[in-house]
Amino acid sequence: MNQIPERLMHVRERIRRAAMAASRPPDEIMLLAVSKTKPASDVAAAYGAGQRAFGENYLQDALPKIRALADNDIEWHFIGRLQGNKTADISRHFSWVHGIDSLKHARQLSTHRPADLPPLQVCIQVNLSGEDSKGGVIPTNLNALATEVARLPRLRLRGLMTMPDPNADTARRDAAFAGLRGLLESLRAAGLDVDTLSMGMSGDMEAAIREGATIVRVGTDIFGARD
Repeated sequence: MNQIPERLMHVRERIRRAAMAASRPPDEIMLLAVSKTKPASDVAAAYGAGQRAFGENYLQDALPKIRALADNDIEWHFIGRLQGNKTADISRHFSWVHGIDSLKHARQLSTHRPADLPPLQVCIQVNLSGEDSKGGVIPTNLNALATEVARLPRLRLRGLMTMPDPNADTARRDAAFAGLRGLLESLRAAGLDVDTLSMGMSGDMEAAIREGATIVRVGTDIFGARD
């Protein structure tokens, strides 16, 4: 028996409870089901249980699923590291990109976004942990990058994304979430129309929601452990 519908129901209940505890409306938090490395049949099972937004990290893994499920009203989010030679396909096949950390890649996405599609919804990834191995712009460079990205014609800057150090203790993790919220507020104060905080995963979504997450990216607790 496929357990994905039951797992989805459990995750949605966690989101509802976390939102209520934070005095927030549950419907202002999007659940992004991270389906990376999982087959199209798993995506279809989640779709059948009412899930519409799915996140993918690897273009070569995502494209066959996008094509196989093209008849469904799925909103595809690219949440992996951007590479210049893949921005054309990403801009054509996804509705959202969460990991912008350079003006070069943002310009490529804007250039390749087809005119017959709505603007590509984008978030800038911020590196709040200081890990060299992790993508993202450092906070001191954020305002300048955000201002330039917001001017690009085929993109719509929605907000920010971060991935705290998985080895961080609770205090450092919560500080990263709070820090991203503060950076979003600073962009608003500078006059940018941004509304999205993409943060929180299976193990820490409650903390992220408490600090203002509007998108939580959940994979393992929906689809099970990855191969």
